[in-house]
Amino acid sequence: MTRAENHQTCQPLEQLLALGTRELSDAGIEGPRREARLLLTYALGLTAEQMLSRSPRDLVPDQPFLTYLARRAAREPMAFITGSKGFWTLDLAVSPATLVPRGDSETLLSCLLDYCPDIRSRKAMLDLGTGTGCLLLAALAEYPEAWGIGVDINPEAAVLAQGNARRCGLADRALFMAGVWDNALQGQRFDVVLSNPPYIPTADLAELMPEVSLHEPLAALDGGADGLEAYRDLCARMPRLLTPDGVAIFEIGIGQGEDLRAVAAAAGLEVLEIRSDFGDVPRAAVLRVCREKTA
Repeated sequence: MTRAENHQTCQPLEQLLALGTRELSDAGIEGPRREARLLLTYALGLTAEQMLSRSPRDLVPDQPFLTYLARRAAREPMAFITGSKGFWTLDLAVSPATLVPRGDSETLLSCLLDYCPDIRSRKAMLDLGTGTGCLLLAALAEYPEAWGIGVDINPEAAVLAQGNARRCGLADRALFMAGVWDNALQGQRFDVVLSNPPYIPTADLAELMPEVSLHEPLAALDGGADGLEAYRDLCARMPRLLTPDGVAIFEIGIGQGEDLRAVAAAAGLEVLEIRSDFGDVPRAAVLRVCREKTA
């Protein structure tokens, strides 16, 4: 039992924040006071603005805050505690069946908007390894005439993603299914293929932060011995999946840009751009089928 779990009933708001800050700091969590405030705001059912209006001396119930605090101190991701995560313009339900959507992945959306600037076009989109559906749903929110399919090998992820489509008002243009990449799609071609595939080398999985290694699905992270296994499979599929002017946009890991170029070239693809995220880390690769392959 942690120190937090010894407290019950009501306590002053500032005292709970101080307790939470100590517990999270001891657990090695960065920004412990900010995280404690987020947890307390959620536990009290307040908005951020309402939280700011409360006096530090206000007596507030210490449950379920103490329960949430113990979970966060055990390095459970904040998103799994609250059950949702913001991504691009959307608020998405999350679960341990999928990776938590990350801001780094929004780099793929910025690429999409630059390479497909006509947002009114009726594009067919495919999201392979869809997880929460974050990439496809964010894309469909930007392209009101587009439609898309998301595929995940985990049936629980596909169910979650379909629920997110309903949650975001996009269920009439998005279909999610369980399967292995595009195996069940039977010849359909797409103008856009999005993917955040597993890309962490197997030997590096043990070095991941506890929020990831203990709580997120490792199958969605394990990219094989060199981290490139999924890219080899995906690139081999692109010539039959993309329309002649179609683009594929993949998330990549640190230092994988040049290796991906070689994998893509071997499959008859060219890399148009590798774009960095806001942390200046190369994060998104834009690919198309080489022109001579489509002639």
